[in-house]
Order: sequence, then structure tokens, then C-alpha cells
Amino acid sequence: MRISVVDVGSNTVRLMVADAEGGVPLPVHTAKWRLRLSEQVKPGDPVPEEAVERLVGAVEGASRTAARWGAAGPLAFATAVVRAAPNRREVLCTVRDRTGVALCTLPGEVEAELTFLGARRWMGWRSGPLALLDIGGGSLEIAFGRGRLPDFVASLPLGAARLTHEFLAGGADAPAPEQVRALRRKVRHQLRDVAARIRWEGPRTAVATSRTFQQLGRLCGAPPGRHGPFVERRMLCSDLGEAADRLAALTADERTRLPGISAPRAAQSLAGAVVGHTAMKLTGLESVTLCPWAIREGVLLRHIEDGPSWWAEVIRHNDEATAPAAPVPLRIAGTSS
Repeated sequence: MRISVVDVGSNTVRLMVADAEGGVPLPVHTAKWRLRLSEQVKPGDPVPEEAVERLVGAVEGASRTAARWGAAGPLAFATAVVRAAPNRREVLCTVRDRTGVALCTLPGEVEAELTFLGARRWMGWRSGPLALLDIGGGSLEIAFGRGRLPDFVASLPLGAARLTHEFLAGGADAPAPEQVRALRRKVRHQLRDVAARIRWEGPRTAVATSRTFQQLGRLCGAPPGRHGPFVERRMLCSDLGEAADRLAALTADERTRLPGISAPRAAQSLAGAVVGHTAMKLTGLESVTLCPWAIREGVLLRHIEDGPSWWAEVIRHNDEATAPAAPVPLRIAGTSS
């Protein structure tokens, strides 16, 4: 069986095509389309028509690519940037009408659950009680559990792109010290209660997922990606704190010269480092393992383990939550309504 998943994130649309024989999603092809939605959509603002047009093109391209690789229609979802947009319903209807792909949004807590499942399967049962941190563009997901799925999940509005817009004026310039202090206060306040729960649970193992954590891990000395996914990659809380201070002294352009920091994510790297370091510090995690499996693998695993009916139920609930009495797709420039 060959299946595919499309993840519409804050910066990139990513496609993974995987073989699912033996209950394990083994990737056979991946592709990405860079949209940088987080640069075009400020928190609370709608997704602009130009961005929707490019999103339609990316999802259509991903669907065609999946078909060429022998996979059925992709399991397609969008994360926090689309989920929080006031015109979310119109965006989803437009993508579905133009591409035939049933793009949906998932509640942040469901994202945390699926990411936890991916991490649990990668780490195995020997990891014991497991804590998870995942920094996206619009939100931070935290989970803890002792079994296959988490016992506790939380989704907080602490995404790297969101906080960069809110506190760092876009992140291109080196921030003023008072901007960084305000950012740290906000993160501490938002994390206080969730962090207390994680400390109380006392995880044996902690993992961090997402592209943001991968780049920060590389900055903190983790082996580069070319060494493959099976090389152990760990990041210390103390190292991440030093990295955050280092990033705060640099412009976005200067950060791109550091190990692991890519140009598209340089502006938001400081906010990501502050969130990651604060989360680790408040939860009492001295180190985390950087896990290569995350939400996309979690979606594929739920589909493999629970069957296609699980995703059909996700789509049904999404339709009930988003469909107006008379759905009206967005009007895209150059097309008729």
C-alpha cells in the first residue's frame, strides 16, 4: 500500500509519499513548495488572495506528484497559520474546489497527539514516560504520555513566526534588549501552568520535533542532516540558552552564516530559540533528543494502524466545523467567482 500526506505549514507545503507495508511508513519520495505564509499573514489577519492562489498551486502540484508515485489522494492538512485565519473556511473551500484535495485543519491538541504518536514510534517503548516539544510557525505543541497516545496535550500560541511578528518587528534587524525581555516574559507566562504539569509527570525521556528544533540543534552542535536519521542528536538546555543569546546579538542576515540556520527561517530563529529554551527550563528538561518523526509520520501511522475510516472521521468533523450554510469559495484574482 502506498499513501501520501501533504502538510501545509507556516513556511512550506511538504509532501511525503510512503510505502506502508509492515505497518511502518517508509518514505519513497518527498517534495516541498515554499510559500512563506507566515511572512504574509500576521496573527489575526486573513490569508490574502495572492497567498491562497499560490497555496492552490502547491497543493495541486503535490496531488499530481503523489499520483505519479502511485499514491491515492493525499491526506492533506494545514497547521496554525491557516487554522487561525478568520477566512479559514473560505481558504479550505477554495483549495478543495480548485484541486479536489480535501484540505483540512486540525485542532492544535490533535496536532500534538499525532506528533506524539510519531515520536513514540520512533523512540520505542524503552523511552518510557515521554515528553514532547514541537515548535511551529503559529503554535507550540506539548504532550506527555506513557503509552501509544499522550495522556496530556496542550497547544499554545507560541509559534516562532507569530512571536517574531508580535515582538521582534519581523526579525530582520538585531532586536533591542527590551524586545527580547518582553518576548521572554510572554513565553514564561503562557508556559507556566503547562510546564508545571510536565514537571509533575516526571518524564523519563524528552524529545523535540520540527524544523525549528532541528536547526537549533545543529546550531548547538548536533550532527548535520547528511549523517542520516539514525545518528543520535541531542540538545542541552544550557547550550540552547547560549544560542538564544548569540542569535539576539545578530541580524537575520548574519544568522544565516551560523551552522544550521537557513535564510527562510533566520528571522524567526531567535523567537524559536527563546521558546525552546524557556520550555525546557520551565519543564525541568536538561536535554532533549531531536526526533526526525513528527506530525506527518503521525498522520500516516494513524491511517495505517486505525484504517482509512479514521481520516474520514477527521474530514467529517472538519466539514461540520467549517462549512457555512452556503459555502462560497474565495474569489482568486484572474478567475470568475
